[in-house]
Amino acid sequence: MPFANFKVPAGSLDEKQKQEIVTRTTELYVEIYGERARANTLVVVEEVTDGGWGIGGNVLTLAMLQQPPGH
Repeated sequence: MPFANFKVPAGSLDEKQKQEIVTRTTELYVEIYGERARANTLVVVEEVTDGGWGIGGNVLTLAMLQQPPGH
């Protein structure tokens, strides 16, 4: 069974955007594995609590991720 797990900051996506991730990911698996994959593709969009992840030893927040590049 094809499986994809997307971890995103809580509150950063609306329901339409989550649906888009599910739809497009499913279509990608169908392109790769064929139509038989559609009914068995599992896509999870998991919201991570604000401040619940980091990179390079620094905790990231939604406010930080929403800042324009270079700030």
